[in-house]
Amino acid sequence: MPEPVPAAKPEGEADPQPGQDEPLPADGESRSTELTGLFLEKPPENVVAVAGSDITFIAKVDSSTLTRKPAMKWLKGKWLDLGSKAGKHMQFKETYDRNTKVCIYTYEMKIIKVVPGDAGGYRCEVTSKDKCDSSTFEISVEGDTQYDCFREKTTFRFSTPITYIFLFPFSLIDRKKKPVKEEPEIDVWELLKNAHPSEYEKIAFEYGITDLRGMLKRLKKMKVVEPKHSEAFLKRLDSCYSVEKGKKIVLKCEVVDPDVQVKWLKNGQEIKPSAKYVMEANGNVRTLTINRTTLADDAAYECVVGEDKCFTEVFVKEPPVTITKLMDDYHVVVGERVEFEIEVSEEGAHVMWYFEDIELHKDKDSKYRFKKDGKKHTLIIQEATLDDIGMYHAWTNGGHTKGELEVEEKELEVLQDIADLTVRATDQAMFKCEVSDDKVTGKWYKDGVEVLPSERIKMTHIGRFHRLIIDDVKPNDAGDYTFVPDGYALSLSAKLNFLEIKIDYVPRQDPPKIHLDTTGNMVSQNTVIVVAGNKLRLDVEITGEPAPTVVWSKGEKPVTDTEGRVRVESRKDLSCFVIEGAEREDEGNYTICVTNPAGEDKAMLFVKIVDVPDPPENVKCTSVGEDCGTIVWDPPVFDGGAPLKGYLMERKKKGSSRWTKLNFDVYESTTYEAKRMIEGVMYEMRVYAVNSIGMSPPSLSSKPFMPIAPTSEPTRLTVHDVTDSTCTLKWLAPEKIGAGGLDGYVIEYCKEGDTEWVVANNELCERQGFVVRGLPVGEKINFRVVAVNIAGRSLPAILQQPVTIREIMEYPKIRLPRELRTKYIRKVGDKINLTIPFQGKPRPVATWYKDGQPIDAKMVNVRNSNVDTILFIRSAEREHSGKYELVLQIENMEDRATVEIRIVEKPGPPVNVKVTEVWGFNAALEWQPPTDDGNCEITGYTIQKADMKTKEWFTVYEHNRRTNCTASDLIMGNEYMFRVYSENLCGQSEEPRQSKNTAVIVKTGDIMCHISDMSCVPKFTQPLVDRSVVAGYSTAISCAVRGFPRPKIVWMKNKMIIGGDPKYLMQNNQGVLTLNIRKPSTFDGGKYSCMAVNDLGKDEVECRLDIRTEKHLSVFLAHV
Repeated sequence: MPEPVPAAKPEGEADPQPGQDEPLPADGESRSTELTGLFLEKPPENVVAVAGSDITFIAKVDSSTLTRKPAMKWLKGKWLDLGSKAGKHMQFKETYDRNTKVCIYTYEMKIIKVVPGDAGGYRCEVTSKDKCDSSTFEISVEGDTQYDCFREKTTFRFSTPITYIFLFPFSLIDRKKKPVKEEPEIDVWELLKNAHPSEYEKIAFEYGITDLRGMLKRLKKMKVVEPKHSEAFLKRLDSCYSVEKGKKIVLKCEVVDPDVQVKWLKNGQEIKPSAKYVMEANGNVRTLTINRTTLADDAAYECVVGEDKCFTEVFVKEPPVTITKLMDDYHVVVGERVEFEIEVSEEGAHVMWYFEDIELHKDKDSKYRFKKDGKKHTLIIQEATLDDIGMYHAWTNGGHTKGELEVEEKELEVLQDIADLTVRATDQAMFKCEVSDDKVTGKWYKDGVEVLPSERIKMTHIGRFHRLIIDDVKPNDAGDYTFVPDGYALSLSAKLNFLEIKIDYVPRQDPPKIHLDTTGNMVSQNTVIVVAGNKLRLDVEITGEPAPTVVWSKGEKPVTDTEGRVRVESRKDLSCFVIEGAEREDEGNYTICVTNPAGEDKAMLFVKIVDVPDPPENVKCTSVGEDCGTIVWDPPVFDGGAPLKGYLMERKKKGSSRWTKLNFDVYESTTYEAKRMIEGVMYEMRVYAVNSIGMSPPSLSSKPFMPIAPTSEPTRLTVHDVTDSTCTLKWLAPEKIGAGGLDGYVIEYCKEGDTEWVVANNELCERQGFVVRGLPVGEKINFRVVAVNIAGRSLPAILQQPVTIREIMEYPKIRLPRELRTKYIRKVGDKINLTIPFQGKPRPVATWYKDGQPIDAKMVNVRNSNVDTILFIRSAEREHSGKYELVLQIENMEDRATVEIRIVEKPGPPVNVKVTEVWGFNAALEWQPPTDDGNCEITGYTIQKADMKTKEWFTVYEHNRRTNCTASDLIMGNEYMFRVYSENLCGQSEEPRQSKNTAVIVKTGDIMCHISDMSCVPKFTQPLVDRSVVAGYSTAISCAVRGFPRPKIVWMKNKMIIGGDPKYLMQNNQGVLTLNIRKPSTFDGGKYSCMAVNDLGKDEVECRLDIRTEKHLSVFLAHV
C-alpha cells in the first residue's frame, strides 16, 4: 500500500465557526488552499457554480521528492472514476514545465456547461509508487436568481455558501410613509431550525420568503439526523456500486425474517424477473443480479420490505473507446478534397477533431464536414487551401491519432506541345497539346484573335488533350496559332503553313523524285522522333513521269500492308507511311525507294520511339531518425529514350492504401531524406522516374521501416553512497524515451584527467541504480550513465564533480516516527508492526530491550536491515505491555529511543452495587470501580433499571463518570432492581453488576379525581389569525381550546362544514387544533371558522384566508 502523506496544518490557524461568514469564490474560479502533503495547490473545498457556466479545478503536485512521475485520478463520490467520462462535458489536462528547475505537475479538470447533475462530492487522488495524497471538494449547482434587481437592497446572507434570500416584511405593503423602527437583524435559519414544522408557513409569510421549498431542503441537510434503526434489515445495501459496461453486478442485502418477500425497484419502478434481472433468496440474504449492464442500468435501486426500504446507486463505467485504424497523411494541391478517416472500437462513439490546438465544430458556415458511418469517422475538407496546412488530431476517451496535411499551389505542366503544320488546300489541319491537369480549360487564338468554333473549325477537350481541328484548309488559315490555359500564365504556340501546288509542264520522261524537307542519301540520315503510343504519319511527295512505284522497307524487310497498325497508303503524287500507336519495337531505319523507267530515287529515315522510363529499382531505407528516414534507389534500366529529369517520391503508413506525395518538383539525386514522420509508425516508400515524356510506373514498395531515435540522457544522476572501494549511483529515467523504448543503462567511469572511459557493467543495467565496485581508494573518479535502446546510445548524463573514493563515517541516529513518541495503545488481539528508520555508517547494530531486559524472541519478532528495524507482534496480549528501548551502536557510539506500548481490553464489572436511599419517586445508587480496569482508565458507567414485574431493562444513564447516581421518575407502587456496566477505551464490560438490594416506591395516599370539579364550557384560549399565502404552497391555520368533557370540533368554510375532502387535514393535539390545506388555489380563499361543542355549551372563532397568485406577487415586489 502507498504510504499516505500526512497533511500538516499551520499552527495558530483555527477552523471557521459555523456562524462566521466565509469569502465566497466567484463562479468557475478556484481559491487558494493550505499546502499539505504532495499538493502545492488543491481545489477549493466548496464551490457554487451557476448552471450553464464553465468551471475549472486546478491541482499542482511537487514531484521533486518522487522517484517516478505521479499519477492523478479525478473521482466522484467514492468509486466513480471520471476518466471514463472524458468528452465534450468533462475535459482533463496535464502539463509539466520543462523549462524551470522546479518539478511541478499541473492537473486540470474542466466541466463544460455545468448541469444540476454535476453537484456532489468529488476527490482528486495522486499516487507515486510508495506515496499518495488526496483532496476532497464539493460542487453545488444553482440556477439564475429570478429577482436580481433586488439583491443590493433586500439580500440577507447566511452561513450556507452563496444562498440569497429576499426578505420583504409585509409592513411595506402600506404605501403611506411611516417612521420605521430599527429592528435587530434576525437569523431566519435559526428561526426555522427551532420552529415546529407547522410554523414554517407562518415564518415564510412574515418574512416574505418565496423559495421556502429550497430553504427547507437546505435546512434538512443542516440538521443532524440520527441514524434510524432498521427493523427489517440486518445489513443494508452498500451506498453505491461501480461496474464496467457489459459486465455483471450483484446487489446484496440481509433481512431479519428469512421468509419475508422483498421488492426491487429501479428509479421508483418495480423490477420484474427476467434473464437480465435475476432475483434470489438464500436464507436471510437477498440478491439482485444485473447481467450485461448497459448505460441504462446507471440508476438508483431500492429493496423494499413492507414499509422499510434501503437504497443504493449503481454507476456504469463505459469502457474507453480505442482507435483501430489510424489517420493517414495527405499531400494535395489547392482546391482538392481531403478526407481524414479513422475507425474506432465502438459504434456511435464520440470523437473530437482538432486542427493543431483548435477544436473543430460542425457549424453552418464552417468549411469542415463530419461524417459517421458505423465505426468509421471522417473529417472532410471540400477544397483545401494554404491555410489548412498543419497537423490534424482525432481524440476519443481512450485513444489519439494524428495526420499531417500538406497543400501545394497548382503548377501546370505541359506534357506535349503543339507542333508546326504544313498542309495543302482542302486538307485537314489538327493542332494537339497535352497538359498535366485534365480539368484545365483554355482558348485558341490565331494571330492574337480568339478562334471561334464553326462548321469548318472545331475545338475539343478530352481529358488532358486539347485539339483545334480545321477542315478544308484555305490560304487565309495560315498564321500563328496559340493555346492559352485558363488561370495560368502560360501559352503554347505553333505555325500553320499553307502549301501551294504549282503545276508545271514536265517532259514525258521524268526520273522519280522524293520530296522531303531534307533529302539525303545513304550516308546522312533523317531522324523522326515519336512518343510511344502516338500515331506517326509520314506524307512524302513523289514526282516522276510515268508514275513511279513506291516501296517502303524496315531494314531489309519491305512493308507492303495497306491495312493494320503499320501500313502504307498511296495517293496521287503522295505516299503515306502510317504507324498507329507507336511501340518500342517500331524503332529503326526505314527506307523509301521510288522507281520508274526513267530512273530511281531513295531516302532513308530513322524513326526513334521515346517513352516514359522504367520504374526505379532497389528502393530501400538506409537510416532512420526521430521523425525522418534516408531512402536510396537505383536509376531505371531504361530511361525511355530521353534523358531523366529526376524523381518523385511517395510514402504511406503500413496497412494504409493512401499514398502521400513528398515532392512536386522533380528531385535529381537517388538519395532522399523523408522528414516530418511520426515516431513509432511503420512507413513504406516508392519512387517514380520522370523524363520529358512523362512519369514512369511506381517502383516496388520499400520494406517497411519505422522512424525511431535514441532516448534523451538520464536525469538527476547523483551519488547515493561511497565506501573505500565502491560508489553507489542513482538516477531517473530519461524525460523522452520515444517509441523505441528503453533497454537499459551503461555505467562508465574514468580517473580525473584521463580521457578513456571504462565500462562498469558487462550487461545492461535495467534498474535506476548501480554499485560500481573495485575502485582505487583515494582516487577522484568521474562517472557517467548512458541510456540504450534499439536506436543506439543516448547522450551521457555526467556528474558535475569527480567523486573521491573514501569511506564516510556517519553517527548513528534513530528517526523515531511521531506516532511512537507518545504512548502506543492497542487492543488485545491486534497485530503490532512498528517500523523505525535509522541512519549511520558503517552499518549500525540495532538491539531491542523490554523493561531493561533483552526481549524474548518467542514473544516478539525483530528484523533489522541497513536502514530500519521492525518490531512485530502477531497477536498482542496484555503481558506485551511495557517500555521497549532500541539501542543503535557503531563501535563506541550509540543512540537510544524508547517506545511505551500498552495493550488494553474491556474492563470487568463494577463491585458492591447497592441502593443506598429511596425517597419519593427517586432512588440513590452507589458502587465501586471494577477490580480489572482492562489496563486503561475507566471512562464511565452505564446504569439500567428494571421493574420486578416485567423485568425489562431500560437505560437510566450512559457514560456516567461518577460512582453514584440518582434514578428519578420511578412509578409509585413498583419495585425496581438496577445493574451497572463499566466502560473504558475498548467499550463496555462483558457482564454487568446487579444491585444487591432493590428500591420499593411506596404509595403515599390515594389521589381522588372529581370530574364535576373539572367540567367547563368550551373556551378558545388562542383564536384563529388572518393569513395571506401564495397559491400552490401548502399552509395551515391553528387555534387552541379547552373544555370538559372533551368538546367536539367542527371546521367550516364560509359557514359550510368541511367534510372528508382529502385536500384538508384536521388535527387535535392536546387541545391545539390545526387545519392543514394542501396546495391551495384561489378558490380556497374565504372565511374559515372552528366550533367546539360539548354538553355544557359551545364556542366559535373565525379568520380570513387570502390566496395570492404569482402575478399579484410580482406587482407587490415591484411596488416594494
